[in-house]
Amino acid sequence: MLGFIIGAVSGTIQSLLLPKFTDSAKSGKVGKKTLLFIATQFLFPFIVLLLCAFFLMDELVPVVIGMAAAIIICSLIKFIIATKAGKR
Repeated sequence: MLGFIIGAVSGTIQSLLLPKFTDSAKSGKVGKKTLLFIATQFLFPFIVLLLCAFFLMDELVPVVIGMAAAIIICSLIKFIIATKAGKR
């Protein structure tokens, strides 16, 4: 259960970081901010999974499931909100 919670929290953080990463990448300016978002977006899940592999080996699969579920659910929520806002 702890692994699923860790995965859900880290997946939610990833889904919040993704729009910031894409916005900074779409701006066309490669500055410190863009490089920071690139590093954060790609290193964050790696670090979370690495720490779980070392300290919570039995919880590694629930962490991955929680990450994937949180990213999918947050994406669906953002899509529904954007769709409803577009209809108004």
